[in-house]
Amino acid sequence: MTEVEIETHGDEPVEHATVRRHAERGRYHAETVNAILDEGMICHVGFVWDGRPVVIPTSFARVGDVLYLHGSPASRMLRTLGDGIDCCVTVTLVDGLVLARSAFSHSMNYRSVVLFGHARPVGALGEKATALDAFVEHIIAGRAAHLRPTTEKELRATLVLALPIEAASAKVRSGPPLDDEEDYGLPIWAGVLPYAPAAGEPEADPRLHAGLATPDHVLDYRRPPG
Repeated sequence: MTEVEIETHGDEPVEHATVRRHAERGRYHAETVNAILDEGMICHVGFVWDGRPVVIPTSFARVGDVLYLHGSPASRMLRTLGDGIDCCVTVTLVDGLVLARSAFSHSMNYRSVVLFGHARPVGALGEKATALDAFVEHIIAGRAAHLRPTTEKELRATLVLALPIEAASAKVRSGPPLDDEEDYGLPIWAGVLPYAPAAGEPEADPRLHAGLATPDHVLDYRRPPG
C-alpha cells in the first residue's frame, strides 16, 4: 500500500467520521470525498427502522455540498429519512484486485466514502428540478439537455431528500500486496489486477424513430461523468 498522510479540511475530522482501522488511509479533503461521490453510481443508505437496522442500495447525485436521494413518496426509506433521523451513506469504488502470496494478505485497491447526517425533504419545485437533472447528469453526463422538460406532475410525484455533506470521510487503498517478509522469496506470482467497469455497445430502443443517430454522450460514455 502506498503510504499517505491524513488530510484535513479546515478543522479536525468529525469524531464519528474519523477512519480508525488503517488510519493512514483516511482522507478528509472535500475534493477527495467529492471525487469519489461523483464517480460512484450506487450508494448504500443505512438507518434504523422500527428498531431494526436497514441498508438500502439506491442512486444519488451531488450538487455542491449536498447529496440528493430520490424516489417514490411511498418509499419506506425516504419517508423515514425525511423525519430527520440519523443515517449513514456509503459509496465504494473498486480499483484493483490485490493478489498476494498468501490468502491472508489478499486485498483490494479501493476508494470509499462514509457520510453521516440528517436528510431534509425538498419542497421547492425549483430545487427538485435541479436535483432530478443532477441525477440524470450524474449517471450519464450530457443527457439532460436531450430530454423533454420534467413536468410539474412528475416533480410532485417524486420525493427528493437533501443530505448535507458535512460529517464525511474517505478511505483509500492503493499499491501492491503487503506480504510477510519471509513470503517474498516464494515462487508465487503476486501483484495487482486493475479493475474498472466499462460500458458495452449501445442497444437502441426498438421503437426509436428511424434515422436517429446514437448521441455522443452515449457513444463516449465513461466514469466519472465528463
